[in-house]
Formats: sequence, structure tokens, C-alpha cells
Amino acid sequence: MKKFINAPSEYVVEMLAGIYAAHPRQLKYVADDVHCLVNAVPAVPGKVGLVTGGGSGHLPLFLGYVGEGMLDGCAVGDVFQSPSADQILNVTKAVDQGSGVLYLYGNYSGDILNFDLAAELAGFDGINTATVVGADDVGSATADRRSKRRGVAGIFFIYKIAGAAAAAGLGLEEVARLAARAGDATKTIGVALSPCIIPEVGTPAFTVAEDEMELGMGIHGEPGISTGKRESADRIIDRILPLLLDELTFSQNDQAAILLNGLGATPKDELYILYNRIHQVLAERRIAVFHVYCGEFATAMEMTGFSLSVCKLDAELKGYLAQPANTPFFIQPRLDN
Repeated sequence: MKKFINAPSEYVVEMLAGIYAAHPRQLKYVADDVHCLVNAVPAVPGKVGLVTGGGSGHLPLFLGYVGEGMLDGCAVGDVFQSPSADQILNVTKAVDQGSGVLYLYGNYSGDILNFDLAAELAGFDGINTATVVGADDVGSATADRRSKRRGVAGIFFIYKIAGAAAAAGLGLEEVARLAARAGDATKTIGVALSPCIIPEVGTPAFTVAEDEMELGMGIHGEPGISTGKRESADRIIDRILPLLLDELTFSQNDQAAILLNGLGATPKDELYILYNRIHQVLAERRIAVFHVYCGEFATAMEMTGFSLSVCKLDAELKGYLAQPANTPFFIQPRLDN
């Protein structure tokens, strides 16, 4: 294991300490627990709070989207582990402005269990909560079993659209509706060429032969659709993009937002080689592209690979996606319609 760390057991605590030291005007922690991260800029009274949470090892997911126009807080778990219900509750209390708190997180059993418990505890404190779970990974379950799908990089679109809706002053029910719409409109699939290493484990989470690739790999190393011979960039896109588009029926007025996400060790050069083919396929299908996000948005430690997310936008979703956002890890100016 080759990593720039000190003690593996201190990996998350020292990472968080570095983040707070680097961004003191934007981020802070509450309840004397560095795992309870919130926006350091006070929220507007009456604004719906947005809270996420999940395991470390995925930066900028999850905590990287806490900031202006996006999330208000994040409960941070250890590497690939869920945060505790108490940590989620502490974040919830810190961000509540009297109009309720919306929980946004990925479809993993530990997260579901602890967020549900936190919601129950928050209710005892008079805080109204709602939940929208991201489940965009088409490689993790078939279309008829969508409720079993994992939440991966496509949760970015849920964050972005819900964040803009909350910033606009919408109520909890309406923000939750838009977040759910964004989740339903987003599909993702990943491809991996190499494994990742959890610091406290010290060995690869799985193996991929030098001449092979894993199609549909999850962000924790969960098995995907198939393991096969490594193919060219164009051939990979020709295989995976139809899997997303076949579940998203585009009408004449719809547009696509594309998230091409590096999983930790894939150069941007290669992502843009991949996008070149994506652009060609979308043009052939006469699907207009509103905006392209290309870079690292949800990583898996040092995994070599990428994920591709497509979000189908109608006028309502596009309007919220276009709004500006500013976090330590993500900045977007207002997009032209």
C-alpha cells in the first residue's frame, strides 16, 4: 500500500482536520465531533435544511457539496462506512431553520438504517424531516428492481437541484418533490480497470487483471454486470451509454446534463476522450446537451475507472440545475438557458 498518510487509523480524522483548516470560512463542525460537518455561513431563517451523509473515501462526495446553493450539512462516516445516527442527528439540529430538514443520501442499508433512526430522534425534538434516496446505478440491479439500485455519482444532480430549490425558499414538500424528480431522471453506470485500497485494510478490495475491465463496478468495489477484456474508449461508450438512454425517454423539448466522473486515478485527458464519443452518440440520437460536468465528483479512493451519468432535464429541472453554487469543492456560475 502506497499512500501519503500517517497512521491508517487516523486517516479520516486527519483528512477532516485538513479540510477544516483549509476552508474555515466555509466549513465547520458541531457537537465537538469532526464527523459532523456543516456550512459555516449561517443559513437564511426559514430555509429548508439539506443534510447528506456517507462513508469517506469518495471526495468530493459527500461533504464536498456543502455550501452556497447546495447542502447545509454532512455526517461523515469512516472509509466506506455509514455515519452514526447520533452524528446525523447532530448535523440535523445544527442546520434546522424551523422549516424542516431533507435527508439526501445513497441507497445503502447502513445509511438507510441510521438516517431513519436519526429522523425518528429528530421528530422527538420537533424537527420535521423528509427523505429522498439516490438509486441511480443501473449496473447494480435491473430496471424492474430499481429500488435495489445503489446510489452513486448521479446523486450530484439531486444535490444540485434540491439545493437550488431550497435556496429559492421552497418548502420541504416541494424541495423533496424536486429532489425525487431529479433522482428519477438520472441514470449512472461505472467502469473500473483497477481496485481501491482501504487504508485500515491495506490490501486491494478486489482484483482486475491487466487486460480486463469491470463493467458496472460499484464505488466500494461491488461487482457489476460483467468482467471482460479491456476495450477501446469508443467501444466502452457504445456499450454503456445505450443502457442509460434506454431507460430515459427524451422528448423533443428535453435536454441532457452529462456527468462524466473520474473514480480517483483516471486523468481528465481520458475523460475527454470518452466524452468525444458520448457527444457523437447523443448527436446521432438528436439529444440536445444542456451542460457537461467532467472531472471528479464521486471517487473510490485510487480506483482507475469512470462513471457516466445522464440526467434528463425538462424546463423545471433545468431551471434549478442552472442556478449558481459555491462550495469548497464545487463552483458553478449561473448557466445560460
